Amino acid sequence: MKHKLSHIDESGKASMVDVSDKDVTSRVAIASGKISFPSEVFKILKTQDFLSKKGSITQTAIIAGIQAVKQTANLIPLCHQLPLTKINLKVTPSDNALNILCEVKCNERTGVEMEALTGVSICALTIYDMCKALSQDIKISDIQLEKKEGGKSNYTRQK
Repeated sequence: MKHKLSHIDESGKASMVDVSDKDVTSRVAIASGKISFPSEVFKILKTQDFLSKKGSITQTAIIAGIQAVKQTANLIPLCHQLPLTKINLKVTPSDNALNILCEVKCNERTGVEMEALTGVSICALTIYDMCKALSQDIKISDIQLEKKEGGKSNYTRQK
């Protein structure tokens, strides 16, 4: 295996990656996730247009996800603070589930994969929080990187 862990130094200690010699490039990352509901719960949510006593479930979750993206470096210790240029979160209904997609962009020396994954995670957790009174049998799953561009390598998940 030619790859090595980038956040571990030669002595095995945690270390923030030095990106000072990297070129500033346009970076983009897209992450996705899913939150599944028991069919009777999803039916209630859909009938109520995903509104609760706390407000719009999807819009509240999107705002929470955007806030989380901007706080990633405070949540994940070895992430760099990044001046983000775009955050786009979408929540779309499917069969007894809500699908979450988060796109993050910046012009920097390091990528935004962790930011996109954090956005999806907090968006899903917010949906769970707003719906848990109906059931605890709600499942958050499939949080994954779909695509990254910029830097020395690109990645697109194979379907």
